[in-house]
Amino acid sequence: MALNKTDKIVEELEHLILMGEFEAGERLDEIKLAERFGVSRTPIREVFQKLALSGLIEQLPRRGVFVKQPAPLELLEMFEVMSELEALCGRFAAERISEDALTLLSLENEKCKKAVEDNDEAAYYDHNKTFHQIIYKESGNSFLMQETIRLQRRLGPYRRIQLHVRGRMKQSMAEHIAIVQALVDGDANRAEAALRSHVAIQGQKFQHLLANL
Repeated sequence: MALNKTDKIVEELEHLILMGEFEAGERLDEIKLAERFGVSRTPIREVFQKLALSGLIEQLPRRGVFVKQPAPLELLEMFEVMSELEALCGRFAAERISEDALTLLSLENEKCKKAVEDNDEAAYYDHNKTFHQIIYKESGNSFLMQETIRLQRRLGPYRRIQLHVRGRMKQSMAEHIAIVQALVDGDANRAEAALRSHVAIQGQKFQHLLANL
């Protein structure tokens, strides 16, 4: 899946922030970033808006844009909550998911598989996000879906970068297969456990990646 220029800059700037090139509290210079990425200031403003949604930056009126990263403990807590929200979505979806949604889920999983074969992390991330959002919707609980999507967006940069860990995409794909099978079987306990483990591993992989830099 081809990314537009803005999304490419978002992904690259996320990576630079998470890898420590920009420190927490550092002010981001719109003009310098525009020059660095070879674009006008307008796309950089769009990038800032997207990064603000994920919480990686903070836009302060009349002061500027500043890097804002959660402390390690806060990040761990967010992944713990995310794993429980996804587990609950999985439990409900196993009982409520429609045949049409199961077909869509399988199709999205095939796109994930193709991305693994192509070693395309960007495509895998995008299809993986859609895969999970189908499950959120099929939980049949709109409040739960909205809250889970909100935290999914907040953790997006960290869920994306853990795919850089060697072998993680293949491992994630195997976890997807177990999730789909549990939903097909209508097994709420298995679906819940599979999704909880899947998201908890993402947090562990991210921490492992940072620890080895």
